[in-house]
Amino acid sequence: MALPPILVLGTFIGFPIGLAFLFSIGFTGGLNEVLSIIGQDVRGRDGKLFTLQAYKDVIADPRFAGDVKTTLIVSFVATVFVLLFSTGIGLLQRLRGGKLSSVLTALSLTPLFIPVVISSWALYTFYGSAGLYRTIFHSFGIDVPQITSTMLAVIIGSIWVSLPFATLMITSGLQSVPNALIEAAQDAGASLITIIRTVMLPLALIPIIIALTFTSIGILGSFTVPFFLGANQPTMFGVEITNFFSVYNRPQQSIVMAFIVFAAASGIAFFYIWANFRNAKESGRV
Repeated sequence: MALPPILVLGTFIGFPIGLAFLFSIGFTGGLNEVLSIIGQDVRGRDGKLFTLQAYKDVIADPRFAGDVKTTLIVSFVATVFVLLFSTGIGLLQRLRGGKLSSVLTALSLTPLFIPVVISSWALYTFYGSAGLYRTIFHSFGIDVPQITSTMLAVIIGSIWVSLPFATLMITSGLQSVPNALIEAAQDAGASLITIIRTVMLPLALIPIIIALTFTSIGILGSFTVPFFLGANQPTMFGVEITNFFSVYNRPQQSIVMAFIVFAAASGIAFFYIWANFRNAKESGRV
């Protein structure tokens, strides 16, 4: 019963990935022949079993270090703030409830119903040179810098589009914490901070880990937000891969960068696999 979806995934996803990987290590013939002819700086095997020259070219490129730094900073900072905001909203809704938590939850879920391209353009116009952000300060005689085409704008945009999923995951995890455990901790004299730290967060650890992995992987490979809000150089890998493929006509190097991002995402995905394995073990399925 699982064979049909496996065949579909292998045909339309696995086979192209394998073909691209072979191209990245110098296999320029066969189905990769046309791409190797029209592309620039394509590195062939030249009689060797394989070659890593394309990887060396990318690493030696002066733009690579700046792209790595930008991608890592944006991914780390945005992921941290997404987790802080979503966990704070989830705790407020679980412990206090009320109108404030409902409003914050609704606001955090709003980006879920807005296409990313629309959100990115809206943020670009809002924080732009003639946007509402600078207009308000200018009306008070305050000249604030334009933050579009900066790393800060990309971080803000990444937080905005990544917040809904994390909020849903973490809020549902905190809502599943039994009231009896919280009340028992209160009866034992535990403070609110102690209850959150020793009872609620450990019991919601699996949803938090899942939110962490999906958020960081999504930001790591994002394209639309850094394309609209970020600088031309240095930029995030999602934009740089597109530049190498279409603008610079260096398809082999763009595939190399894609596999570098894939390797980083696979390392992050380890925590997701660990969280699912732990969840299955605790529920008795393993």
